[in-house]
Amino acid sequence: MCPNIYEAINALAEAVNENREMLTDLDAAIGDADHGINMSRGFEAVKAKLSQGGEEDISAVLKKVGMTLISTVGGASGPLYGTAFLRAAAAVQGSGLITREKAAEMLSAAVQGIKDRGKAKQGEKTMLDALEPALEAMNEGIKADKSLADCLEAACRAAQEGVEYTATIKETKGRASYLGERSIGHRDPGAASSYILLRALADYCKASTPEV
Repeated sequence: MCPNIYEAINALAEAVNENREMLTDLDAAIGDADHGINMSRGFEAVKAKLSQGGEEDISAVLKKVGMTLISTVGGASGPLYGTAFLRAAAAVQGSGLITREKAAEMLSAAVQGIKDRGKAKQGEKTMLDALEPALEAMNEGIKADKSLADCLEAACRAAQEGVEYTATIKETKGRASYLGERSIGHRDPGAASSYILLRALADYCKASTPEV
């Protein structure tokens, strides 16, 4: 498990901030050039909110993260990521230990939340092209009796491949859909930020937890 939810969220925030310019550059090619800026602003707001403390329950913390992202991240990313965290919060309700199985349940709930909110599916050049393969890889890792850290590592590899895949297809959702074929050759910013978050979580868990 990840022993400290506050430290885990801070690791996500740091990763987003470190990749702010890269995400903005990706968005500049096919979007509004603000994805990195918006995501960084949102997670800085999350850090400020969590610095107040007061919540020990993992579900309550994730709910606070989701609500903060919805209210502070502009564009479609705020509602999508906010919904993902809210669904993950519901999935971990009542659990004090995040096992590999529980982590997969949380990711599955987050992915479904994004689908429901964004009305999208895999293959449409969105964050789902990173997250759905990640979920599949994580479930395969569980079936193979791999540790949480190894399951997350497999999920990251699949997500990274998904990010690269988005460069081979055209955008069909959001503002970039107007570019049509011209969006081919560019990685999707949402898929990239999804990978960054998974990578940060995997690195944090690997460095701070025993195998579960």
